[in-house]
Amino acid sequence: MKRSGKPSVPPMGFVITLDLPGRSGGNVSSGEMARPAASPRTPRVTRLMALAVKYQELVDCGELRDYADIARLGYVTRARMTQVMNLSNLAPDIQEQLLFPSGFLPPERGLRKLAGQVDWEMQRRMWRNLLAELKNDAMPLVSIGQAN
Repeated sequence: MKRSGKPSVPPMGFVITLDLPGRSGGNVSSGEMARPAASPRTPRVTRLMALAVKYQELVDCGELRDYADIARLGYVTRARMTQVMNLSNLAPDIQEQLLFPSGFLPPERGLRKLAGQVDWEMQRRMWRNLLAELKNDAMPLVSIGQAN
């Protein structure tokens, strides 16, 4: 279909061949993909906490004006950005546990009440209760391929 009298250009395609070193030091043959070493996935709440810290630094140093700027750049609503940024209201030791997890972590939604609490001692009590609930509710994990 032609628009405004301009000739249509047929789509062009190309094939690019790359020689990538494999794990054995040789080249990866066609049809074979080099896979990165498997690493455990970072929990979502950890990533959100790290974003809140980074975004707060950007606002503090003046690179971004406010949370609304961050929301526009990240294509999220201002309400969602506020939820993420409220994680920076958590007590420093709770933030540290979120950034460097060593066990069960609650979902971000479960942290919203804590982040809304101004008193850090109350936050810590709520945090301990939340972790205790998680431990009690957690089902034992069975690794893939393990016999029952």
